Amino acid sequence: MQRELTDEFDRVTPFVRSSPKVFTATADDLSVSIAPTLHTKRLGTTGGKVGVDPQDVLQAQEFGGRRMDKRSEVALRRAGILPNGFQTALPENPYPGSDDGRGNIRGAFVAQLISYLQASSEQGYRANMTDKRRKQIHKGTAKTTGRRYFVSYGRLRGHHLAMGVWAASGTHGSDVRPVLMFVRRPMYKPRISMERVARGAGLQDYLDRRVRFRLREALGV
Repeated sequence: MQRELTDEFDRVTPFVRSSPKVFTATADDLSVSIAPTLHTKRLGTTGGKVGVDPQDVLQAQEFGGRRMDKRSEVALRRAGILPNGFQTALPENPYPGSDDGRGNIRGAFVAQLISYLQASSEQGYRANMTDKRRKQIHKGTAKTTGRRYFVSYGRLRGHHLAMGVWAASGTHGSDVRPVLMFVRRPMYKPRISMERVARGAGLQDYLDRRVRFRLREALGV
């Protein structure tokens, strides 16, 4: 299962790659389950990184269709920033310091962005940023460039920039770059198949051989 995830995805994250777990049989439940999840006990229990379970992340990749909203998208939508029917995506050239090297936005960066935009209402995000802290970001430090974030809604509201969150820096904010784009909910095609993985592993043949071995051992033949 880990090999399937590594082969089918470009720069798969450790969060997803290491998610497959084995839930062994017990006296009360004789079934064995293998699933990409953060649950530490039996399937169906509460678990997951900041409320997100790898199984939920992989649903659209397994069956196709639309993916679930990310935690950050839920926060932006509740704050009235992300329009209905839209999700977020990084621009082709990610804003400096925003991506994790695998095409995903860094957790610490998106947390700061949510806080800056006063959209923090979900557990796991820092409280909304104070005016003092926002002014510090505008000014910058010896290690970071001063910047101001703002939202554009493109042609929906007569803005000349594409829909998304942008950053303005430099003299009088002349350097304007995209940070997080708002895109129509995409439709995904199936890319992985856990059923195919199970068939390829030859589990039924292995189980049959083990049962025959144990029977012969028990009967002394």
